[in-house]
Amino acid sequence: MTVFSDSNFKEHEQVLFVSDVDSGLKAIIAIHSTKLGPALGGCRFWDYRSDADALADVLRLSRGMTYKSALARLPLGGGKCVVLGNASTVKTPALLRALGKAIEQLDGRYITAEDIGVKPADLRFVAEETEHVAGLPERSGDPSPITALGVFEGIKTAVRFRLGADYLAGVTVAIQGLGAVGRALANQLQVAGARIIVADINEMLVASAVRDLGAEAVSVDEIYNVNADVFAPCALGAVLQDETIPQLKVSVIAGSANNQLATSDHGKLIRDRGILYAPDYAINAGGIINIAFEDRATGTYDRVGALAAVGRIEATLEEIFTRAENDGRATNEIADEMAEERLAQATE
Repeated sequence: MTVFSDSNFKEHEQVLFVSDVDSGLKAIIAIHSTKLGPALGGCRFWDYRSDADALADVLRLSRGMTYKSALARLPLGGGKCVVLGNASTVKTPALLRALGKAIEQLDGRYITAEDIGVKPADLRFVAEETEHVAGLPERSGDPSPITALGVFEGIKTAVRFRLGADYLAGVTVAIQGLGAVGRALANQLQVAGARIIVADINEMLVASAVRDLGAEAVSVDEIYNVNADVFAPCALGAVLQDETIPQLKVSVIAGSANNQLATSDHGKLIRDRGILYAPDYAINAGGIINIAFEDRATGTYDRVGALAAVGRIEATLEEIFTRAENDGRATNEIADEMAEERLAQATE
């Protein structure tokens, strides 16, 4: 298989394979589009089963970042970086510096940030070799709380649209994944009076949510089959597939994970089951919005402006839901169409 024949290759502008023998770095950087501005997307550190899996992931994620920025009306394109390996054993300052050198070679076409396996503090080592880094602790820092806020507001929007409820009190939300975003979302839902069901491969995170938030715990396999109003995927992607969608007993799917649909066709399957799906790159845009309000030249960060922009996620989702309902189409198709419209406008 070549890059060009990969089903996830969607006219990407550039794909860079990076290797550094001394540090052990093996990474792929994908730039999907710079039509709206430099390609911004986090760096994911993951122990992929194969090189092909890593390539598919970075191609899908980078395209999603293009659409995410377009829907959020940000002057940014879409890119992503994946580092192959177990972050707990492979990640070192030397490896992160080597990654910084590779990013510097792109001359600003790609800006990196944190993602799974990479913390804001890790970015300091990357920043020793390149200025094209966003989300440093001394700037906007960890975007997880802002991402969670956007998802929380998106859940309220979806619940209001589908269930006609103006409040989340008494609404049951099944959260898959209690990482930084998933746990922050659970905190906000608990304050809002929602009933929370949680699942995570990390038993300590589950125990903490049960103890602190009064959440109900189920296994990672059972989370698809619980009776709930909302299913919130907040872990890895491709969880909405042929095997899992028929199990769902919810009215809304709205979570923070990227690439939740295994394929675009699964959006129609969700619609056919009468479930309202909030497209992932529309509802989880809080993180990139937060970073977009950094001024890397001056080192300043406009938090007030970032929060105001996150508030616009609600209007974006409402437009997607309304157009999908009026046209009788899947929400992911409408979201793609809206993003492509904005990219075309920028090109014109």
